[in-house]
Amino acid sequence: KGMATPGKARIPLGVMRVLESHQLKPDSTETERILTVLDQTITKLEMTRLIPRITGSLARFARMLGPEITSSLMEHQKLSREVQHLLASPGEEETTRAAEQRLKNSLRHILRLFLANPLLCQGLKYQVQVRASPADAFIKAFVEFRDLVLERLLTSPVEEEEKIQFMEDMSLQVEQNTETITALQAELAAATQTWKEEISKKDKIIEDLKTTMQQLVRECKADIQQIKKEGEKQQNEEEEAFKERCARLQQDVQQLQARFTALVLEHRASEQLLRKRKCRAEMEIENWIQKYDTDMAEKQATYEEVQAVYTEEKAQLALLMEKHALLLQEYSQIEEERRMLKQKEEEKLQEAANRNRAATCIQAVWRGYVVRSFIKSKMKKGKGKGKGKGKGGKK
Repeated sequence: KGMATPGKARIPLGVMRVLESHQLKPDSTETERILTVLDQTITKLEMTRLIPRITGSLARFARMLGPEITSSLMEHQKLSREVQHLLASPGEEETTRAAEQRLKNSLRHILRLFLANPLLCQGLKYQVQVRASPADAFIKAFVEFRDLVLERLLTSPVEEEEKIQFMEDMSLQVEQNTETITALQAELAAATQTWKEEISKKDKIIEDLKTTMQQLVRECKADIQQIKKEGEKQQNEEEEAFKERCARLQQDVQQLQARFTALVLEHRASEQLLRKRKCRAEMEIENWIQKYDTDMAEKQATYEEVQAVYTEEKAQLALLMEKHALLLQEYSQIEEERRMLKQKEEEKLQEAANRNRAATCIQAVWRGYVVRSFIKSKMKKGKGKGKGKGKGGKK
């Protein structure tokens, strides 16, 4: 009654990101630089806290520190003693300020040497035993400040609004649960007050009865004893009923508290589950991005190889096309020359054929003429001989 039912409380994604900011990675160069500066400052504070203990046992850590850091720490120890001596003797403010400045510069130089060797810093943190001091609270506060800065850097305005809305919803649930518990406590207090009033009334009645019994003790002793027993019995019954009611109310309060605790545990479990899902999703996304980058790099390399081969073959094709054009031009010239030669040969053959036909005709005409001339000559000779024979016979 008045409490949120289990399973309805849902944590927004932005709030989950803020709650698990220590598991996220910086998403910009500026964020990484800011965190680097803060982490280096924390390291410097921790090493500054260790320096007095190191200088107090310098012979023990000399081999680990090395000659350069050991000499710097010895110089720093001397400057520290000098500053303490100057602070103890008043009237030398300028000298004191100069000595303090040298001490600060020496401390910066030592911290640079330590930061240049992170493994040495880690080893000294485990080797040097330091007592609790106010510096621990300051370092712890600075670490919390670093986490707060990281949270603020990784939280967008939308996520900040989701976080505020989530906190308001949780506050509303807590207020509702508090109101319910307060109402139950008020009801319990009212029941207790009613029981006290009834007891006081019964006590008053008992006192009245006692007074009456004292007056009528001799006359109504048995009746008084009976009334007293009934009153005590009724009082016991009411006390038992009141105790049972108180036990029921207490049980209701415990049930509500257990329900509240179960809701908190359930919300924490859902929070852990969402964190794990988010981490898995981020890992899968990162793997897919790496796979995509690898595939694209391979395809880009293949494309560049194909492009290079294509460019080379295109250049060769252009060269071959030029050679083909020259060869085609030469082939056309050769074909034209062949055609001209063939035409000339055909003309020569035609002329030779014409000459042969003309010579044949001439020869045929000449032979006919020779034959006809020969025949004519023979015919003339035969006629001459016949005329001579006739004249002789007549004589």
